Amino acid sequence: MPRTTHRLARRTPVLLLLAAAGPLFAQEAAIRKALAERIPRLPPIDEVRPSPVPGVFEVRYGGTEILYSDEKGEHIFVGGSLIETRTRTDLTEQRIDKLTAIDFSKLPLKDAIAIRQGTGTRRLVVFADPNCGFCKRFERDLATLKDVTIYTFLMPILGADSNAKARDIWCSRDPARAWRAWMIDGQAAAAAPERCDAAALERNVALGRRHRVNGTPAVVFEDGTRKPGALPAEEVERGLAAAARKP
Repeated sequence: MPRTTHRLARRTPVLLLLAAAGPLFAQEAAIRKALAERIPRLPPIDEVRPSPVPGVFEVRYGGTEILYSDEKGEHIFVGGSLIETRTRTDLTEQRIDKLTAIDFSKLPLKDAIAIRQGTGTRRLVVFADPNCGFCKRFERDLATLKDVTIYTFLMPILGADSNAKARDIWCSRDPARAWRAWMIDGQAAAAAPERCDAAALERNVALGRRHRVNGTPAVVFEDGTRKPGALPAEEVERGLAAAARKP
């Protein structure tokens, strides 16, 4: 084979790839331009990528917010989910779960209150504020779970009073008992001593911000899946079971 032909043969896959990527780049540019001009309040776009639906693109902004657009940015779908009808899979939820996933193994569990129930073999993390009403309701459901260790990161974000209550609980002799007593029975912990080291609370707030935990409660399962809000106990059980199945 002549050298020129050989070089061309080697370059053909690259040329084909570039040729295929050209229209995609053009469509992404068109979507970015159109949305920036027509929706000036839209935060900067992080990513534009094809969705499983021909002619429809996923537009990600604000880290984990998603909308869908046509290839020219002339029409958008906001606030809904893209459902794959054959399996009834919510592709939008699946994508957001991936974007918001947290590496469980890298969480600083030493800064969390650990409550072991039964064997404690299953594990989950909860971000919670002591003044959060939904967190109190959720704590009652968590108390019914079997064979689980619950790591609660106190994240006082609802005001100065939240910080004071979190400090009293964290600095108590038995933080786990003090937490449950307050959240389930309404029994306030004794005032924390002045010399108590409550720096973990600041680290927890920073941890939450880093992972865009904007409200409490928020749950993280061992497989990294994250769910916001006070989940029903059955849904927590499903999350624990799914995490156990993953390698």
